Amino acid sequence: MIFVAFDFIFAGCGGLLLGFSLSSEQRLRQSPTVDNVAQNLLLGQCPLTAGVVNSIFIFVTFLLSLPALFLPTNRGWLRAQGWLVVFCATFTLGLGLAIWVETLQTRSNLSNIWARETPLIQSLLQQKFNCCGYFNSTAPPFVQDNLCINSLVAAQKGGCIGQFSSFANKYLDLIFTAAFGIVGIDSVLVLCVAMVLNWRQEQERYRHIDEKNGLGGL
Repeated sequence: MIFVAFDFIFAGCGGLLLGFSLSSEQRLRQSPTVDNVAQNLLLGQCPLTAGVVNSIFIFVTFLLSLPALFLPTNRGWLRAQGWLVVFCATFTLGLGLAIWVETLQTRSNLSNIWARETPLIQSLLQQKFNCCGYFNSTAPPFVQDNLCINSLVAAQKGGCIGQFSSFANKYLDLIFTAAFGIVGIDSVLVLCVAMVLNWRQEQERYRHIDEKNGLGGL
């Protein structure tokens, strides 16, 4: 029953991964606003397409596990499921590590993102974090808008690097922590598969012993 429970939790993780990836891609197509501009810039750096592919592998693995559930003496399907779960866990771990590495270089990465964005996006970021410019109001120059109306005001507000970096780290931490959590569930499922496989192997051995003793495999 524990094996069955974690098998369905495993499928649920695939649904969570697929839902997050598709909803994030949909959000990226929306017009930028103060509320979504920072999240969208960060999501644009995440491997969302790879997340969709990973979720498809998870669903395929779950479907292949169904024969193992309904065939109580079969071990071939269990072995196939075990190896596929290991593959899915490795895939998910790779995605989580890719995002985690991004957090190790947050400031330099955000600097590059800021530099290549349009003045409209930079202005929205300034309004969101109540700041002017990235490092400060002059390097790179701030975008003049309703918040940063002149150089004096911009100098008093300070740059966005601190607030933007803090926001990015917290947001990306949630994403890669969730990915590592899915890997943890995959690991438990692999252990469950191994234990069920071992139990079925023992049952098969006892059946052969009973047949040799003339008990008809009871």
